[in-house]
Amino acid sequence: MFNLATGSLYLLAIIAFGVGVMIFAYVTQTSTPEIEQDDRTYMDPVPAGLKMIWPLILLISMLVENIFSNAYFDRVEKKLHKTGVNFMLTAEQFVSLRFAAALICFLLSLLMVLALQPEKHGTLIVFLATLGGFFFPLVWLTDKRKRREQDVIRALPVYLDFTTMAVEAGLNLSGALQQAMHKGPDGPLRQEFSIIMRDLRAGVSRSEAFKRMAERLDMQDITSFVNAMVQAEKSGSGMASTLRIQSEQRRNERFQRAEKKAMEAPVKLVFPLIVFIFPVTFMIVGFPIMMKVLDI
Repeated sequence: MFNLATGSLYLLAIIAFGVGVMIFAYVTQTSTPEIEQDDRTYMDPVPAGLKMIWPLILLISMLVENIFSNAYFDRVEKKLHKTGVNFMLTAEQFVSLRFAAALICFLLSLLMVLALQPEKHGTLIVFLATLGGFFFPLVWLTDKRKRREQDVIRALPVYLDFTTMAVEAGLNLSGALQQAMHKGPDGPLRQEFSIIMRDLRAGVSRSEAFKRMAERLDMQDITSFVNAMVQAEKSGSGMASTLRIQSEQRRNERFQRAEKKAMEAPVKLVFPLIVFIFPVTFMIVGFPIMMKVLDI
């Protein structure tokens, strides 16, 4: 039966189709040469999941550049720097990804609602799906940052050990960092050390290069390490002893963090034990007893 909710959904479908046609026509006529010049020589390759919608992201990016201010893109760029995604997406492309995800979720939810024709809350389902698609890239970015921080914390003591041994063997700090990059595990910390080496080759001072790394990562462990290195360089103290102390301190903090998580595990298990495991156990134990009582 055709009701108000179904009519609203059909109206939304017609509007979305019309807007899509206008955007496609506008970008095709005015922005096709620029879209073809997407140079990714100095950037990471596009993930497989984004390759299918990458043309749509490029189309939308040509529009969002004229909608949002440069200050907004600067804030987005800082978030991308903290997660390392800036080597894969620009700020304009990330904002376009949010709109593309919202559009895809809108169309999929609209098709689902029109196919199933629920009696109630059809418009609400489409709205929530579109809203979820718009905010999903932010959730992905937050998860990416957490994983990056965990990788950095896990690899930092290893890199400090390699750097300490190289300095104690007679190399300067630049050579020690280069050896740590070759011997250390792959991950975001190696990328950050490579950026430090690039800055040093470009003429940036050592303390400034380390401070830039601390600003990019924005982590307490990295900030403490950088402050200790800068202070040791200013005071003229032994770099090897400073690195050794920092390595031991970072390793002790990692062990303390692991012990804290192990102590939190029993508390987190209380809820699933009470809600899921205990009732099933009581049912299994009590079922034979109940059957014997009923037989009597």
